[in-house]
Amino acid sequence: MKEKKYNKNILIAVDESENARRAVSYVGQLLNGAKGFMVTIMHVISEPEEDYFATAAEKEKWIHEHKQLIDRVLEEYRQILLDNGFVKDAVSLHSTLRYCPSMAECILDEWDVTRYDTIVVGRKGLSRKDEFIYGSVSSKIVHHAHNCSVWVVA
Repeated sequence: MKEKKYNKNILIAVDESENARRAVSYVGQLLNGAKGFMVTIMHVISEPEEDYFATAAEKEKWIHEHKQLIDRVLEEYRQILLDNGFVKDAVSLHSTLRYCPSMAECILDEWDVTRYDTIVVGRKGLSRKDEFIYGSVSSKIVHHAHNCSVWVVA
């Protein structure tokens, strides 16, 4: 009987923080380029409120500059995975611009569409008091994701 190959799809939700870099490094070191894993590194550019900028041109300039920064960061993160044995075809990059009242909601919305087997996030390192008051992206994802694994990398 021929052995069936199971692919596991991993979504790493990132920003430009050291905690996000640590999450990407963790996945790279843990899986060490193991076959059968597809990784998507995703960043959500949170669209500013409509009245945040004085003009539409200022808003467009900010979006363009932020997108360039994020594209560079995502390429750095891809390189971390490649340096840990992943092949280029097994790592994709995704950035999206959308209004996000809750970053956790935006990440979970992406998961709803794509059905990754695992969601990986870095822990922001909020104090318990701040986490209680503001909530935590990783905590919200852990509590609301279902039928998938959630890795929170500290």
